[in-house]
Amino acid sequence: MKYLFAILVFLIGLKAPISQKESAFQEGEWFKFKMSYSGFLKAGNATLSLNESTLNGKSVYHVVGKGWTTGLIKAVFKVEDHYESYFDKETGAPYKFIRRIDEGGHTKDIEIDFLHDEQKAVVNNKKKKRIRTIETQQDVQDMVSMYYYLRNNIDIKSLRKGDEIKTNMFFDEENYGFKLKYLGKDTIEVDINGTDVKVRALKFRPYVMAGRVFKEEESLTLWVSNDKNKIPLKIKADLAVGSLRADLVAFKGLKHSFKTIH
Repeated sequence: MKYLFAILVFLIGLKAPISQKESAFQEGEWFKFKMSYSGFLKAGNATLSLNESTLNGKSVYHVVGKGWTTGLIKAVFKVEDHYESYFDKETGAPYKFIRRIDEGGHTKDIEIDFLHDEQKAVVNNKKKKRIRTIETQQDVQDMVSMYYYLRNNIDIKSLRKGDEIKTNMFFDEENYGFKLKYLGKDTIEVDINGTDVKVRALKFRPYVMAGRVFKEEESLTLWVSNDKNKIPLKIKADLAVGSLRADLVAFKGLKHSFKTIH
């Protein structure tokens, strides 16, 4: 349960120039997800909200993500995760990333400022009272901005089953290479605002590091809506102990219509 919210936002990766005209999202977009453990035990909730803001005099998008455990899981292992990302409205490049978490007493309080002209990240680890400047990879994203940046760039027409896509991400104080495999089209049922509906989806397999948390590299499966919104519908993770599932249960402020199968 330690990776409740990180699993949710560690989603998808593609690289292509952004076209604001074809953006998949807009200000005011909001999602809510229900998390369950081993298929039946409610584990918690997570939300993502997108709004416009100003950072250092520049108009930017500001995302706030929150994740928390509930019920029996909360009594055993309390999680309160808070993530923020400020990124460019035109290019999608992140300017600032904030991570404040309390996961069963394991805490972090980190702020990252990205210096893209220098390909560096200034990491302020407030808990350890330490500031480091670290070199970053080209076209780097943080773990939240990556979702929005890359969601804009799923080219459905060019996708072929088995395609593998790579991107660069900076998380905490490290650079990560992220790889994703496209598994094809699918139709799934989702429960939105208490109503079961069928939705056409794209199915992906994000690669993760096998070991203490995940059973193997291919332990994650992600379903994204096969429409202009490209919103996450469902995520399944096979963990070293049990499994974790996230389901979209509510949304508002979508830029494009959300189509269901009747």
